Amino acid sequence: MNDQLAGVLPVISTPFRDDDTIDQLSLEREIDWLIDCEVDGLTIAMVSEVLKLGDAERRELTDMVVALAAGRCPVIASVGAESTRVAVTHARAAESAGVAAVMAIPPMAVALPDHEIERYYRAILDSVGVPVVVQDASGYVGRALPISLYMSLLESYGPERVLFKPEAVPIGPRLSELHSVSDGRARVFEGTGGLSLVDSYQRGIVGTMPGAEIPWAIVALWRALSSNDWPMINRIQGPLSALISIQTSLDSFIAVEKHLLVRQGVFESTHRRGPLGYELDQQTTAEVDRLVDLLRGA
Repeated sequence: MNDQLAGVLPVISTPFRDDDTIDQLSLEREIDWLIDCEVDGLTIAMVSEVLKLGDAERRELTDMVVALAAGRCPVIASVGAESTRVAVTHARAAESAGVAAVMAIPPMAVALPDHEIERYYRAILDSVGVPVVVQDASGYVGRALPISLYMSLLESYGPERVLFKPEAVPIGPRLSELHSVSDGRARVFEGTGGLSLVDSYQRGIVGTMPGAEIPWAIVALWRALSSNDWPMINRIQGPLSALISIQTSLDSFIAVEKHLLVRQGVFESTHRRGPLGYELDQQTTAEVDRLVDLLRGA
């Protein structure tokens, strides 16, 4: 099972109707499109707006994605919560739905000591039989998870049961440190949307979890990295980095993503659940479209 969790596993975007309900037809179109783009799996996570879903809706979304994927690729579901009990409940529900793994951010509302964060992750790991991806989420939590915590979990559960998605900066040196202290045993995903993918690949990651808006570009870049095709890598990396650099917050990432999914005929609407902290203006939209056109021609 763990061997399946590698390569390009984009985080799906959740399509909403104007009344804030989930648009299942658009979700089905998105999943079919992502699989047609030859991604290696699907992820439900922060960019899926899971923090704006109720508990029942999170379960509903996971059930939908697993059913619509229909065994064509593995699905990872985010289960992080503010309480250990709720996170465990989400994890068990996701496992029952048929996910290949779960992923969890640490609680965000309170600054927790490292031993409490470790207890939280151990409770999730002990509650399910599928692998657990430990997501750093330092941009939201406010501080990085220490490498020593990763190593403690890795030593207890092994690389088949616990994987990692560190996001703290500087990303590259931390990836190298984790790779070194674990003797290459730690299975690591990067989550910068592709911004640091070239550097991270060379530091031993097993996969990437970008957004869902340009899977064809990320798949092409991953394949170019796998085959050491530097002319192709260089053609993709420039406009990709410029595009991701525009997305400076979770809200802006979702706004750009939904605009591009509508532009490519995948979504009917760019609707996001409020409250909204970011709106695309005309000039930014034009620049996003220009960069995507460059990627299409790479």
